[in-house]
Amino acid sequence: MSLLDFVLAAAVVAAGTTLQGAVGFGLGLVASPFLLLIDPKLVPGPLLFSSLVLTLLLTHRERHGIVFSDLGWALSGRVVGVAAGAAALLAISERRMAIAFGLLVILSAGITASGWKIKLKRGTLLSAGLVSGFTATTVSIGGPPIALLYQHESGSRVRGTLSAYFVVGAALSLVALHFVGRFGWADVVVAMSLLPGVLLGVLVSRPVARFLDGGYTRVTVLTVSVLAGAVVILKQIL
Repeated sequence: MSLLDFVLAAAVVAAGTTLQGAVGFGLGLVASPFLLLIDPKLVPGPLLFSSLVLTLLLTHRERHGIVFSDLGWALSGRVVGVAAGAAALLAISERRMAIAFGLLVILSAGITASGWKIKLKRGTLLSAGLVSGFTATTVSIGGPPIALLYQHESGSRVRGTLSAYFVVGAALSLVALHFVGRFGWADVVVAMSLLPGVLLGVLVSRPVARFLDGGYTRVTVLTVSVLAGAVVILKQIL
């Protein structure tokens, strides 16, 4: 990459990291489309590696907000969802699934914004994890399904639990990419160019997170989720 490409890529990752550090998800949503334009080699492996580093840092920073009892059920659902997503890719076109996902996220955000609250319990955690794993596998966005379930919780619980959840998710994805020949040492070296943006975003996200904890976490989760759904739909239409 040229120096300009390096600066642009770091800036894009810093913006996405700031969003995820403040809300709990969003790096892939913000960074993936722009990194593809800058240099296709930055996606998916290097971006996923950067996401793993980010979620490890956030898990440590927000460790007091992690609810470990939630993780077991959500991750169990994710494993099933990943398998179901892989099978679905063989039977259904990615375009149809992407549009369906976008509409589902927008509809879910609209329903929950109207006041309907989904209770955090084993069944909903398992279901949200399943849907998250499915959509992460089929359309590369797994944040909104699990984030919408946590929208009424404190900012610390949202960021902490989602970060721990995404650590495992990113690690599993990297292992899968490695076994299909899409992630190796060369990708780790490329990923190093994105880490300055990760570190900058983590620093900037701390005061942003404190601001959102003042009563703005839920509306931000809803807004970013709707944006994710809209972006996925537009990518398939345009």
